[in-house]
Amino acid sequence: MPKFGTSILSFIPSWDAERGRYAIQQTASFGFDMLEISLPSTLDFDAKTVKKQLDDNGVEGRLSLNIPANCHIPYYPDKATDLLKRALDLVAEMEGDFLGGVLHSAIGTFTGQPCTPDERKIVQQVFKEVAAYAKERNITIAPEPINRYESYVFTAAEEVLEMIEAIGADNIGVHLDTFHMNIEERNFYEPVIKAGSRLKHVHMTESDRGMMGEGNVHWDDLFRALAEINYQGPLVLENFSSQIKELVGPTSLWRPSKYNSEDLAKGSLAFMKQMVEKWYK
Repeated sequence: MPKFGTSILSFIPSWDAERGRYAIQQTASFGFDMLEISLPSTLDFDAKTVKKQLDDNGVEGRLSLNIPANCHIPYYPDKATDLLKRALDLVAEMEGDFLGGVLHSAIGTFTGQPCTPDERKIVQQVFKEVAAYAKERNITIAPEPINRYESYVFTAAEEVLEMIEAIGADNIGVHLDTFHMNIEERNFYEPVIKAGSRLKHVHMTESDRGMMGEGNVHWDDLFRALAEINYQGPLVLENFSSQIKELVGPTSLWRPSKYNSEDLAKGSLAFMKQMVEKWYK
């Protein structure tokens, strides 16, 4: 069966040592199996201490990273390569085997044009080098395609799969997110089937970032596909509440959320468990 995870964003707006400890404790008390920790772009992160805190609370941890504007791969491939390698060092320090997130481009950085062949070549070169570095550490990397309003590099699963095929690395996977899929994919079934064993991480979030099951995401199609490929990776909740004030601007929560963060997390976890029970037979 898949594992049930949540992002730190269910509890805190960004990582630091004190708030991180709180997020780990809340993850355990709410009944999640794992916590996805979004690394700060500074990579100021005590991996060994965090690993101990996770173990003490009986929670697994996974790291993700959204690369900042000064490491946008098509513009700054060398800086991006260095940042990604340093992030992989933190994964290794935490005894992890995965790095996901928006690894391919800086959110909100655009040229006003589609990604060019030359830009795609630069992205491939960076990922080829980074994948080799990750393989030496037994780590899988999985870039997350995001919607057209946030990136122009990877916006659909197919583009990530094309890069994987072009590079030929067996430790690059796909990180899908239902919010972005709802905008960019034709449906929720085919991208999962196409990704197959390459699917390594899934962000679970409703079309309005609210309570799962109350929006436009076709959850039955998604879970039917996940069951067909026998996906055993984590299902990671990533919805937001305006109760956490620092998230309002970065996540465009221009209207007050219907739910507070605790009810949102607990209700969505119950929904995920119901869907797994329904489709994984």
